[in-house]
Amino acid sequence: MKFLLLLAMLLTLNLSANEEDLQRAYAKEFAYLKAQKEMLQKRIQEIKEQNAKNLSDAQSDIAKLQNSVLTKDALSEKLSDDLYKAQQSFQNIEDDATAIESVVMQAQSTLKPHGVEIFVDKEKYKEALGDIFAKSNALIKDLSSLSVQKGLFYAKDGKEVEGEIIKVGNIAAYGVSNSLSGALVPAGDRKLKIYNAADTSKSAASLKNGENGTPIDIFIYENASKEIEDVHVKTLVDVIDDGGIIGWVTVALGIFALLLALLRTLFLFSASSSTDTLAKITLEKLLGDGVESALEFLKAKKGSTARLLKATVRNLDRDREHIEDIVSESILHESTRLDKFGSFILVIAAVAPLLGLLGTVTGMIATFDIITEFGTGDPKLLSGGISIALVTTELGLIVAIPLIMIGNLLGGWAERIKDHMEHSALHLINEYNKQK
Repeated sequence: MKFLLLLAMLLTLNLSANEEDLQRAYAKEFAYLKAQKEMLQKRIQEIKEQNAKNLSDAQSDIAKLQNSVLTKDALSEKLSDDLYKAQQSFQNIEDDATAIESVVMQAQSTLKPHGVEIFVDKEKYKEALGDIFAKSNALIKDLSSLSVQKGLFYAKDGKEVEGEIIKVGNIAAYGVSNSLSGALVPAGDRKLKIYNAADTSKSAASLKNGENGTPIDIFIYENASKEIEDVHVKTLVDVIDDGGIIGWVTVALGIFALLLALLRTLFLFSASSSTDTLAKITLEKLLGDGVESALEFLKAKKGSTARLLKATVRNLDRDREHIEDIVSESILHESTRLDKFGSFILVIAAVAPLLGLLGTVTGMIATFDIITEFGTGDPKLLSGGISIALVTTELGLIVAIPLIMIGNLLGGWAERIKDHMEHSALHLINEYNKQK
């Protein structure tokens, strides 16, 4: 027990000694930490101040860079505009150079046939253009003047004639010789021939005598090297020939249809003129001498009206309804004769435009075949197909239009004759019934 008390006392003394040491250590550590805190706070403040300064400097640099970027953007846009203008200017220069080269080449090709040579230095286009304009003006003055010179030209029969050639610049010419005179046109290979379109001998004589104030007949040509074809007045046969075989077929059908229309006209005229006369005489015979006398008179007559009246008189003793049926049947029977050739005329009128269309298609096919093989350089090669294409359509319409009109007029005439025949037969029946 005493030992335990002693041990407790010793422990108490040790604890008291350790507590003092701990307090001193704690105070020392606290002072150290406080010094560290103050140092850290000071360091933090320095860092904040440095960061604020760096931020301000960075913002200032950014503003400077932004201003620099804007300045460079503006400079870049200006340079782009300048580059675009330079490209446009360069393109315009190239275009102008191309145009000048084209003008120079065209001038060379135009002036060369007239014996004017143009020499061009690509580095001196200005001088070349001046030379071109000077020589062109001189050539224009020369070509616009009237000149007379001895030469040869061809007569209308192809014979070569010697005489004086009066040239009106480079666009017209006249020939004067002891045997003939008149306007000249190119005959090919820069030769000239008398033009057969009009009598221009008076104009040639006026120019030779220097009577420039007198109105003249003139033929202006573009190129003296290209032959001018003589004027050829086309006849009806020439026009049909241009349409080819289809044109001739169309015309042949049209002539045939006109002949049929003429025959039908004569037939209808005969039928129309005989109706009134036969009806009147038949009625007189019937009322005066009886049925047998009327039938005897009608036996010697021919034609649709005679046959209708004969059938009517033969059946006068039957009832009215039966007689009218006989009249209607007779008219229907005679309609075949009265309508003779009518349908055929209208068929030809309908077929003619189709033949024209066929010729048009045929001509266009021929034209395209020629274009495929030879191109479009020479219009003469295309004229055959175009003639077929246009002339056949024209011929088809020329045939169809009058035939349609004639066919319908004749058809209406035939219907009026039928109505008149029916009226005459019914009048005969009515008059006979009145007598009974």
